[in-house]
Order: sequence, then C-alpha cells, then structure tokens
Amino acid sequence: MGKRLIVRGGQVVTATQVIAADVLAENAQIIGVVAHGSETWPDAQIVDASGCYVFPGLVDPHTHIQLDTGIYRTADDWEIGTRTAAFGGITTVIDFATQFEGMTFPEALAARIKECEPALIDYGLHMMITDLPRDPATARQWLEELRDLGVPSIKLYTTYRPNYYADDAEFLHTFRAMPDDMIAMVHCENDSIVTDATQRLVEAGKTSWAYHGQGRPPEAEWEAIRRVIRLARMDDDNPKPVYIVHCSTAKSIGSVYPDTTTWNEGKTVFCETCPQYFVLNDDRYAHPGAEHFILQPPLRPKKYQIDITSHLRDNLDVISTDHCDYTLAQKQEFTEFTKTPGGLPGLETSFQLTYTYGVHFAQQHQANEEFCGSPIPLPELAKLMSTNPAKIFGLYPKKGAILPGSDADLMIYDPEPDVTIRAADQHTLGGYSPYEGITVKGRVRTVISRGEILIADGEWQGEPGRGQFLQGKPFEPLR
Repeated sequence: MGKRLIVRGGQVVTATQVIAADVLAENAQIIGVVAHGSETWPDAQIVDASGCYVFPGLVDPHTHIQLDTGIYRTADDWEIGTRTAAFGGITTVIDFATQFEGMTFPEALAARIKECEPALIDYGLHMMITDLPRDPATARQWLEELRDLGVPSIKLYTTYRPNYYADDAEFLHTFRAMPDDMIAMVHCENDSIVTDATQRLVEAGKTSWAYHGQGRPPEAEWEAIRRVIRLARMDDDNPKPVYIVHCSTAKSIGSVYPDTTTWNEGKTVFCETCPQYFVLNDDRYAHPGAEHFILQPPLRPKKYQIDITSHLRDNLDVISTDHCDYTLAQKQEFTEFTKTPGGLPGLETSFQLTYTYGVHFAQQHQANEEFCGSPIPLPELAKLMSTNPAKIFGLYPKKGAILPGSDADLMIYDPEPDVTIRAADQHTLGGYSPYEGITVKGRVRTVISRGEILIADGEWQGEPGRGQFLQGKPFEPLR
C-alpha cells in the first residue's frame, strides 16, 4: 500500500462546482472526493483544510524562468523560480525552450530540460521558434517531431526585431506547416507601429521610463491581434489554433472574439491576460519606481484597463503571469526605457490578486455596478488558472483537475486574512514587487504536488530536483 493523504474539512473547488468534501490521495494520485469524515484511513497523513478552499494546483502556462533573450538574462534559476511559483499555489509551469541559432528543435528542447533539472514543481515547455526550414515538407516534419516529443505548442512574435520578429510571410509559412493538432502562442504588437512611436520619442529626447507606455501604444496590440487571427484563417476550412498571450486591454480581448464561434465545432482561438493588466495602470510611469513597471505590452491608461469581473470575463480563457524575474539592479542599470529589460515578477502573487480583484472586491461592492460586475464564480477561477491552461496545452486531466487518476496537485487557500504585499516577504530575486503595499484578501496556506506537501503554513518542505518534465498531448479544440 502506498503513501496516503487526506485533505480534510475544506470546500473543494473544481471547474464545475464547489462542494464540502475531503480529497483522498494515494501514490501521488487523487483517488476520490468524499463527504467530510467519511474516510478515516488510520495510516494516512491528514491535512487540515477547515475554513479554506481546496483548488486544483494552479497551472501557469506563460512563465520566463532563467530567461536568456540573447540580450538580457534573468538572474534566477529553476530552483528559485519554481519555489517562487509554489509559494503562489502554482504546481505546474509551462515555460519556453528557445531555438537559438543553429539549433534543431530536439537540441533546443534537450538543452532547456537540462537547465530545468533543479525544478521543484512539474513543468512543460513551449518551443520559441526562430528558424523554421523553408522547405514546406521539412518544416512540417520538424513540427511533427516537436509535437511527438511532448511539445504541442510554439511561440511566435510580431515584434522584437531582429531577435524574434516574424513577418506575415513567416507566419503564413509556419501556419501552413503546423499540424492541426499543434497551437501557436503569439505575442501581438505591430512592430512598425512600435518602432515609429519609439523613434519619435527618442528624436524628441523623451527616453526616460516615464515614456515607456507611449512607445508601445495599444493600437499596436489591437492591429496585430486582428492580423494574426486573419493569417491563421487564410484557409477558412482549416483555421490554425492560436493563443494570444498577455492581452493588456479590454479591447484586445474583444479583438479576439468577433466571430470565432463560426469557425468550427471546437474552440481553436484563445486569449490570456495577467494580473498587472487589471490591477495596475500607466499612472505608475509618472512616479518614482517607474522602472519596476517596464514590460511588453506596457501598463495601459485607466480607460483601457481590463475589469475581469465584467462581461469580458466570459471571453477570457486563462490568467497567467508572464513572470520574468529581472533584478532591481538590472532594471536600474540604464535610465532609458529603450535599454531597460522588460518583465515583472508575478508568480507568487497572481492568485491572491485575482481572487481579491475578481472575487472579494466584487462581493464587497456588488451593489455598485459602476465599480465592477458580478464576482467571478469560484469554479470559473479554477478554470481560468488551472483547468483551462491544462486542457489547452495537453496536460489535462493529469493536471488541472481534482478527479480520480489526476495528479494529487492541490492548493489550499485561506480566504480570511488581509495580507499586504511586501517585496521583503517574496521569494524572487528581483528585490522589488510591482504590487508593493497592495492589500489582498487571503493567503496560500498549503501546496501539495503529486501527493507531497511542498508548503505547509508558509514553511517550505520540498526537495530540489523533484520536478518532472511533462509531455503535452497533441492539441484538441475545446468543446
């Protein structure tokens, strides 16, 4: 008989319901959800979840741990990054393997998996494509081989010339070569609009951090989203699956969904947002510490800010972090926004912020329609931050579910305490938090990965190197 675990006394939150129940696990897998106290198991380890919600372990499909862009390199490693994730209730991350110059996909994947060896939680990988063979048959063969290696998702960019930028012809070539059971993640900002806006600011001597948002206007994002979706639909009978990353405005999300219900029987276009885009706005660039908020896309004016409790919530598929842990020293090395590395730490605070802004504040102000819409139902929160990303990227039901046979990945959340976010309490290397001083409702109490308790009452118990590489199944449209 293997190791047994009972998570007792909590409110279990799945993608479909909230139920007062105990969760039973054995040999790293969930074996049942039962009425409180109905199973005793004298040999089991008991985890008290009284007064708490029990969510499936969170799945963050968009992280940048130990990032090397060829220009900038974050100071973290996979032990630091995945420990930080776990303190945020995240039990699975999906990061990126970069195809550097001269590499095949298997070489890039093997090199990244080697870097990931210290991981403390499980992880998957997307492939960041920089050099797809021009011969259509060879390109298709390369992508099929990548899919068969457990990487059914690729990453493309409409900006960042010359490092990652792909023009429309490259997008079309990639979409034609891409098997129907793969999905393309796309960073959408029109590079020409960004280049023009940035160049005009530089010519005017406006290069301080205060001008970062003006250098990457929202129109660049809206145009690129619509164009990428049109390119993916060049063959109307066979649209290619796309996933639009880090939508930074409400209109960005609206641009994803004008008529996608007519495409086919299953959903093949998706979008995500991140807490920075519904918690923060571009006022931060006008104050000291503006370097903390340099990222792409930038923070937006308040009039464009996402309200995740509004009707747009129904069109969101995922809330990720786009976590990128540059240190404060790296952020402050140059004072020009054109030279400052872009990215924010966010793994440890994403659920607290989403719960606070999407559930708690809406519950407190539900009668004031001008403040926000209806609270996000807890099952919807489980979908946005666990079940949906697991499904889209081929990890469900191993991950993202509280079902018999699923991995025993669980996050126990205490919704009662008021917690003020402080950089000094975080586990990143950055030395700052973009959410410094914000008070959130609740805290992650316990985190369990494959039946092992990683965090109990804020204390770390996991072992380095225990994380496993997850092979994603081929993409299937969501029904």
